[in-house]
Amino acid sequence: MTIQTILKLKEMKSRNMILSAIVFSMTILSYSANAQVNKEQQDSAQNRMPEHHMQHPKTDHVMMHEGKMMVMKDGKMMPMENGMTLKNGTKCMTDGTCITNDGKKTMMKEGEMMDMNGKMMMVLIKDDKSIKE
Repeated sequence: MTIQTILKLKEMKSRNMILSAIVFSMTILSYSANAQVNKEQQDSAQNRMPEHHMQHPKTDHVMMHEGKMMVMKDGKMMPMENGMTLKNGTKCMTDGTCITNDGKKTMMKEGEMMDMNGKMMMVLIKDDKSIKE
């Protein structure tokens, strides 16, 4: 074997090793990216509750639902026809504006609920990752 042949063989081995390393790295990266996408899809699916599975409390409350203020009274959900004053003095209007006794004005967001005592209740928003009380 000549020196030139030996050098060519070493060069080919180096190229093969580099190509193997590149293929290996790309394989690992693709598995990693796929795992990350699947994790995000799982997180999204776990935090998105189908609307027909949402359970509203059986207690009387007011809530913003599909952009309209609704009232749960005696287990029946109905649109809020007139503004109402809750037991703690909070006034809730049909547009979702609520004003507390001390004058603090808030706008109820989709899915937010307030019991008849004026206390915010569990919030379930189907496309949001947060669930708050």
